[in-house]
Amino acid sequence: MTDAQETAADSSLRTTGGAPPDDGGSVEEAPIPLLEPREGIPPVIADADALAEVVAAFAAGTGPVAVDAERASGYRYGQRAYLVQLRREGAGSALIDPVACPDLSGLGAAIADAEWDLHAATQDLPCLREIGMVPTKLFDTELAGRLAGFPRVGLGAMVESVLGYQLEKGHSAVDWSTRPLPDPWLRYAALDVELLVDLRDALEKELDRQGKLDWAHQEFDAIASAPPAPPRKDPWRRTSGMHKVRRRRQMAVVRELWTARDKIAQRRDVSPGKVLGDTAIVEAALSLPVNAHALAALPGFGHRMGRRQLEQWQAAVDRARELPEAELPQPGQPIAGPPPPRAWADKDPAAAARLSAARTAVSALAETLNMPQENLMTPDTVRRVCWEPPSVVDADSVAAALASHGARRWQVEQVTPVLVAALKAARG
Repeated sequence: MTDAQETAADSSLRTTGGAPPDDGGSVEEAPIPLLEPREGIPPVIADADALAEVVAAFAAGTGPVAVDAERASGYRYGQRAYLVQLRREGAGSALIDPVACPDLSGLGAAIADAEWDLHAATQDLPCLREIGMVPTKLFDTELAGRLAGFPRVGLGAMVESVLGYQLEKGHSAVDWSTRPLPDPWLRYAALDVELLVDLRDALEKELDRQGKLDWAHQEFDAIASAPPAPPRKDPWRRTSGMHKVRRRRQMAVVRELWTARDKIAQRRDVSPGKVLGDTAIVEAALSLPVNAHALAALPGFGHRMGRRQLEQWQAAVDRARELPEAELPQPGQPIAGPPPPRAWADKDPAAAARLSAARTAVSALAETLNMPQENLMTPDTVRRVCWEPPSVVDADSVAAALASHGARRWQVEQVTPVLVAALKAARG
């Protein structure tokens, strides 16, 4: 990194961030393109001996560890990592191939006591967990940007507005399962962790200046301690265009086609969308074709599809057509908690009034605190408290209700007063 780069990387907020610069009069400068990692593109670690050297180097390094992972969403089945990037003071940057080195638990243990700096941590933590890397302490630069009130919180936007550098983002959606990985992709991957610790340091200063640093640490601790998400129930219901499917027999077709597609995609290790599109599934469900010839006439099942493929999809449709009524899926998903807000006015007008007042109050507070409303308090938590409010509405009962739904301490402290006032006002 040049002297000019080091100067900018060490600076605090320089342009449009959560607050104006301290001097109140600096002029925004054009961002400097960040073209090369400071030590060049690191070699890809793809064997045990090279991995052992990286583990030793990162164990001996100091300070936080910048961590990132690249997946092959849209190309491969699942969300596994196909490249892991790290950087730490004293160790430099490393690019690791988790296909060749599928067990990185030794590396995870070597940096377990360090703070891990990630951008949008919840996106990468599941695939990192699969290869044995689980942080005990982290700093999420995207979430920090949200709490600090930045209007754009993508990594490129944050690096540009905070540090004054422009990252090249042209390879974010490529097929990272490709081997060997081209040098331009590796350069892009290495640059993603090049300034992540610098970004973290600047955001920490800004959060501290705004009095939000403790709030951020509570959020980061909640992410680090959260258990893995349970498998989604009835994932076929998330098929794009599902809102068009009304009848239970049609829903059964979606379920059968989705399940058949998922098995094929998993076996081939390709994205389900490359096997059969959601649009095709919904079209088949709406039409209920009686044979493969009729199926072939539908969008998504055209002339490029072979007879054998058509027959396997028609077999899934036939299974759904032959199901007894008792085995057909029920419309909608079982609702755990309050009904959709659009139904409140009819089901419980008083609850609808509470929700309206609460939403207005929380939105106003979020604007005052300069952060997105959903980061101040999740909409689901607000809905649950408004649907079943405490029998006695006061600060203690509302705080307890918020905490019972997973709200962090800072959120409870900020939201409780305005929510108490809103619930009381709605009650009249």
